[in-house]
Amino acid sequence: MNGPQSAYRDRAAHFRDVQARLRSRWNLLASCRFALVLAAVVLFWIVVGGRSLSWYWILPPILAFVVLSRPAERLFGRLRYAERAIAFYENGLARLNDSWAGRGRAGTQYVDESHLYAADLDLFGNGSLFERLCLARTLAGRDTLARWLLAPAEPHTVQARQAAVKDLRDRFAWRESLALLAIDLPEAIDTVGLAAWGTALGNPAPFVRWLAPCILAITLMTLFGWFSGWWGLVPFVAALLLQGGFALLVRGRTRQALAGLHTRSTPLLQLTAFLARFEREPFQAPRLGELQSALMSGGEVPSRRLARLAHLVELEDYTHNIYFAGLAWLLLWTTQVVLRVEVWRQQTGPALGRWFDVLGEVEALASLASYAYENPDDPFPEVVAEGPVLEGEALGHPLLPRVTCVANDVTLNAQQRVLIVSGSNMSGKSTYLRTVGCNAVLALAGAPVRARSLKLSPLAIGATLRIHDSLREGRSRFYAEITRLRGIVALADGSLPVLFLFDEMLHGTNSKDRRIGAEGIVRALLRRPTLGMLTTHDLALAEMADRLAPHVVNVHFADALVDGKMHFDYRLRPGVVKQSNALALMRAVGLEVEPRDELTAES
Repeated sequence: MNGPQSAYRDRAAHFRDVQARLRSRWNLLASCRFALVLAAVVLFWIVVGGRSLSWYWILPPILAFVVLSRPAERLFGRLRYAERAIAFYENGLARLNDSWAGRGRAGTQYVDESHLYAADLDLFGNGSLFERLCLARTLAGRDTLARWLLAPAEPHTVQARQAAVKDLRDRFAWRESLALLAIDLPEAIDTVGLAAWGTALGNPAPFVRWLAPCILAITLMTLFGWFSGWWGLVPFVAALLLQGGFALLVRGRTRQALAGLHTRSTPLLQLTAFLARFEREPFQAPRLGELQSALMSGGEVPSRRLARLAHLVELEDYTHNIYFAGLAWLLLWTTQVVLRVEVWRQQTGPALGRWFDVLGEVEALASLASYAYENPDDPFPEVVAEGPVLEGEALGHPLLPRVTCVANDVTLNAQQRVLIVSGSNMSGKSTYLRTVGCNAVLALAGAPVRARSLKLSPLAIGATLRIHDSLREGRSRFYAEITRLRGIVALADGSLPVLFLFDEMLHGTNSKDRRIGAEGIVRALLRRPTLGMLTTHDLALAEMADRLAPHVVNVHFADALVDGKMHFDYRLRPGVVKQSNALALMRAVGLEVEPRDELTAES
C-alpha cells in the first residue's frame, strides 16, 4: 500500500484531471445554453417585430434549455466535488509537510483558562493539537473530539476507540467519501441545536391536522365555482377569510415548528447522505458496530427518516420564491407543511439527539483515523488499569516536525514518581513536559502517540506551563500559579491518579520561600496517587531529590557554548545540570554583563 504522501499526491492529481475534463464539458455546455438563450431572444424579436414567424419557433430553444438544465446541474455538482477533493488532499499534504497551522479549525471556542492543562499543552488555538487532529465538520463532531482531549477515558473505552480508529484507518476510500460529503456541510450547521429542536413540544391536536385540508378544499371549491360561473366572488372571498383566520390561529405553532429549520433543507440532505454512508459500511470494530446499532434502533434507518424531514423543509423553502409565494398563500402551503413537520417531530424528533451523538463520535473517530493514517510510525499506546504508571520510549512532541523533533524516554511509576528537570534556558525543559503531556492526552483519547512505545494508566492531568497574570482581575502571576497548584492538589484527591507538570515552580517568590514551598507541595502530592515532573533553574530546588529519594529523581538537559553561540542537543540526561547559560546568552545578544569581581574593583 502506498504511503500517505504518495496516496494524497496521486488522489489530488486524479481529481485535477477530473476537474480539467469536467471544466471542459462545463464550458461547452454553458456555451450551448448561452446560444439557446440568444436564439430565443433573437426569435422573440423577429416574431414581435416582423411577425414573419410563428410564436412556436421560440419553443424549441426554450425547451432545449430546460432539458439541458438537469445535466448542467449534475455536471456542476461533479465539478464542485472534484474541487473539494483537490482542496481536501492539498490540506492533507500540508499536514504531512508540517505546513498545516492556520489551515484547519483552531477550536478557540473550547479555550477555558480555568482548565488544568488545556492552555498549557496547546490543545486549542492556532497550531494546536485540536487543529492538527480535527477534520470534523459538524458541531457534534468537534464537540466530541474536544471532550476527548479535555478528559481522560477509561481503559476499556480507550481500547474500544483504538480498535475503531484502526478499522477506519485502513478504509481509505470510505474515509475519503465521508470527508468529501462532510466538506459540503456548511460551517454553521448546528447539530446540537437541531437535536434540541427535535425534543421540543410538537404535537398538533388531531382536529387541527384534518381541519387544514378541509379548509383548503373549501377554498379551492369556491374558486372553481367562481371560475365556472356557479356563484359570484363572495363565497371565494369568505373562504379566503376563513383560511386566513385559520393560518393566524396556528401562526404561533408555525413559527415554533420552523424555528431553526428555515433554509436548512440542503444541510439536512447532506447529513442524510453522511448517515447513509455510515449505515451501509460493514465494520469490524465492535464500537463501530455498536454505533450502527444505536442508529438503527427504532425501525427504519435514520437516513430515510431524515430525508423526509429534509424534503418537508425544502417544500417550506419554496415559499421564499417570489414566483411561488402567492400560490403558496392560496394553497395554505406553509401551514400544511408545518403540520406534517410537527407530526414528524412527534414521531422521530427525540431520536435526532442520538443520531447526532453517533455522527459526532464517527467524525471524531474518523479524525483520529486520518491522523493515524498520516502517521504510520506512531504506535497505539498500551493503556492499563493498574497504576499510576507512565513509561515511554522515544517520546516526541506531536506538533513538531519529525525532522527536527528530538525524542526522549520517560519513566514514572511506583518506584520513580517525580522527575526534577534542570537545565539552561532554551535547553528543552518545557518542551519535554509538553511532549509527555500531549502524548498522554492523545493516548487517553484513543489516538496513536509520537513514540516508539508508551504504557500508561488513566491519569488526570494538571499543569502550570502557561500561567499568566491578569490586570483586569487584579491577579499576579504568582497568585495565579498558587491557585492552579491548589486546584491540582485538590484534583489528586479525586478518583484518578494525577500527572502533574510544573514549569519553573514558584519562581515568582524569593529562593528560600520557593524551596520550602516547592518541597512542601511535592511532599503533599507524594502522599497522594500522583506522578509528575517539574522544571527548575534553581539548582538548590534540585536538592530535594536527595531528601525525597528514591521517589524523586534528578534529570537534566545540557548545552554548549561554541564560537559564541549556544548549542543544544535536547537530550535528556541523568543527574543535575552542571552549568548555566544565562550570562552567555545575555552577552550573545549584546548586553554588557560584567563579572562580579570587576564590578567590585571599579566601585
